[in-house]
Amino acid sequence: MQENGRKVLKVMPTLEQLIGQRLMVGFNGTDLNEDLRHLIKELSPGGIILFKRNLESPDQIQRLCRDAQQYVADCGLPPLFIAIDQEGGCVSRLPAPYTQFEGNPAMRGEEDARRFAEITGAELSDAGFNMNMAPVLDIAPSDCNSIMAERAFGPDPGWVSRLGNVVIEGLQRQRIMAVAKHFPGIGRTVLDSHTDLPSLAADYESLMAFDLLPFREAIKHRVVGMMLSHIIYEGIDPKWPASLSRRIARDLLRRELNFDGLVLTDDLDMGAISGHFDIRTAIERVMHAGIDIALICHSIDKMQIAFEHMLDAVSGSNTLRRSANESFDRIMKLKGRYLISIECG
Repeated sequence: MQENGRKVLKVMPTLEQLIGQRLMVGFNGTDLNEDLRHLIKELSPGGIILFKRNLESPDQIQRLCRDAQQYVADCGLPPLFIAIDQEGGCVSRLPAPYTQFEGNPAMRGEEDARRFAEITGAELSDAGFNMNMAPVLDIAPSDCNSIMAERAFGPDPGWVSRLGNVVIEGLQRQRIMAVAKHFPGIGRTVLDSHTDLPSLAADYESLMAFDLLPFREAIKHRVVGMMLSHIIYEGIDPKWPASLSRRIARDLLRRELNFDGLVLTDDLDMGAISGHFDIRTAIERVMHAGIDIALICHSIDKMQIAFEHMLDAVSGSNTLRRSANESFDRIMKLKGRYLISIECG
């Protein structure tokens, strides 16, 4: 049906689709290959994320995004979030001839941030993306060897907040959903969570007074999403990293900071998680924390296990079913706003 010239997709999800929409997956290849077809048809993922391994040229990228969206439509599924990490600098996935920016540390002020957001948003939209895992809102202190020194806007919370909000508004003005990361802040850590599990010995008051300031400002500026870090914050939850923590995802981000947008994990294939927790434990924690979307960017086997484990858990728990419905509704609301008009029910 049509509504104001826009197509309206009426969504009455099966349990499998309810579960699948909470997964964002990666894959190998540069086209709509058998792996991607299998993931879409069997897991009904809410989104895909593309990396350098998937991206060759503007024509190829447009074709891949277009074909993926057409395939989910043919399967009777909601449109995909198609995401990328396009921060600029050392984390830039798009190849030339797309604009190559120096990165956040090189920005001299709001005009630089505005130019980055306008150009990047336009290029991503033209390519077929609708979500950018940016901006980085971590604060990298000048008195420590921060793991984020090459990716953060700088060491001052006010400066990070100002430039981050310009990027958020600039991207979302062009219908590219911005995802702020890495909540509640990893700028004071020196260990790389891609390889191991860092821990930050900061108490709640310290985080609120420093690391959390840019994220609180981003919420005021209606950032669409928040990505949780793979860091243990000893003063809040000494057992679980933020990406698996109910205290951080539900109690702090949702209830205390009143964030009603999309909450995502960082990649559960990263060493901080895969080296310390099996995928069933990780997914169990994601569900109980009320996290909307779990990213699994490499292992198809883990994607399948995660899907099946969520399916079993939600089938046997009214509490988890309600949480799954809440996440599904949040996902559909955003897809309706940014991608296509959707009716649920």
